[in-house]
Amino acid sequence: MTDMPLEGRAGLVTGAAYGIGRAAAQALAGAGAQVAVVDLDLDRATETVELIKDAGGRAVALRADVSDESQVRHMVSEVVNAFGRLDFAHNNAGVGLITGPTVDCSRADYEKVLSVNLVGTFLCMKYEIQHMSNNGGGSVVNTSSAVGLLGFPNQPAYVASKFGVIGATKAAALEYAAQGVRVNAVCPGTVLTGMTESGIQDGVFDLQGLASLSPNKQVAYPDHIAQAVLWLTTDAASFVNGAAVPVDGGATAGLASFWG
Repeated sequence: MTDMPLEGRAGLVTGAAYGIGRAAAQALAGAGAQVAVVDLDLDRATETVELIKDAGGRAVALRADVSDESQVRHMVSEVVNAFGRLDFAHNNAGVGLITGPTVDCSRADYEKVLSVNLVGTFLCMKYEIQHMSNNGGGSVVNTSSAVGLLGFPNQPAYVASKFGVIGATKAAALEYAAQGVRVNAVCPGTVLTGMTESGIQDGVFDLQGLASLSPNKQVAYPDHIAQAVLWLTTDAASFVNGAAVPVDGGATAGLASFWG
C-alpha cells in the first residue's frame, strides 16, 4: 500500500466524534482522502476535524441522525456538494445497550438499538450506493461486531442488530458488484473506547474480563479497527467484497476462546 492510497478520493465516516469512527476518519484522511466527519455530536465531530487538519489532512464536520432518512439523504448530498464526489463510506454510527436477557428487554429499547445500528446502516448504504453505482463505483465499510458472528448474552438487541448488519452487507455486495461498488463489514471484538470505559467505570464489566475474551488476552484500540477499515477502502482490497472481517485478536476463531 502506498503512503497516500486515497489521494484524490473523498468520503464519509458516521459516528466519527470519538472512538472507532474518529480513528477511522483520521486514518482515511492520513491516507490522502477528504473526509466528512459525521455525528450527532457536532462539537465532538468538529474536534475530530481539527485533529485531522492539525495533521495536514482535509475534513469537514456534519451533523446527522442516521436513523432519520431525510437527514441521511441530506448528509450524502452535503458530502457530494462539499467534495464533488463520494468514493467511500464507513458506516460506523451505533449505540450499545445492555438490557439483560431477552425477556427483560423492552420493545422500546429493542427498536431504539435497531433503528440506529441496523436501519441507520441500511439508510446510509441506500443513499451512498445510489450515488456510487451511478458514478463509477466505490467502497462501503459497515461496522458490525464479533457478537454479530457468534452472539453474546444479555445484549439481545445489539446482537441482533450486528447480525443484521452482516446480512445487509452481503446482500448489497451481491446487488452492486457489477456497478463497481464493494460492500464489506468489520467485526471488532473488545475495543477500548469511551463507551467501553464508561461500562468499566459503571461496574458493568472489568478490563481483565474483557481482555480474557481474546486468546491474546488483550483488548483492541480504535486504531486497530481503523487500519482494517482503511485497507478495505483502498484498492489493496479491490477483490474483497461481501466479507465480514473479524478484528478481534482471534476471539471468534474458536468458541472456547470467545467464551473465555
